[in-house]
Amino acid sequence: MTAVKRYRCKVCGYIYSPLRGEPHNGIPAGTAFDDLPETYVCPLCGMEGKGRIGTWGFEEWIPTKYICAVCEYVYDQRRGEPRHGIKAGTAFEDLPDDYICPICALDPKISTQYGKVTKQGFNPLYD
Repeated sequence: MTAVKRYRCKVCGYIYSPLRGEPHNGIPAGTAFDDLPETYVCPLCGMEGKGRIGTWGFEEWIPTKYICAVCEYVYDQRRGEPRHGIKAGTAFEDLPDDYICPICALDPKISTQYGKVTKQGFNPLYD
């Protein structure tokens, strides 16, 4: 699994993710940060009147926490899941392919309605 490179604005904290792009600004999903036009401006800073913060105002951001979209369990890289054999410091991308949410897996109502919530059911937590 190739890690997605996300970038965070140093001024306002906005996260640019190529997974979602910025369709409302004409930037389709799948557009890498390096492929943004030279005229790119942070959509939040521009709206908040903080100036024309371009790509120069961003730095790569690597999330260390991910949240389950169903039950809101937070996987924290620093903590890992020692009870499930996942050592502290294990990056989300390095979790086994068969990883499932440890909370959703215990709730038969969730399992029946949603099935097993896997890594694809988690989103980066913008902390």
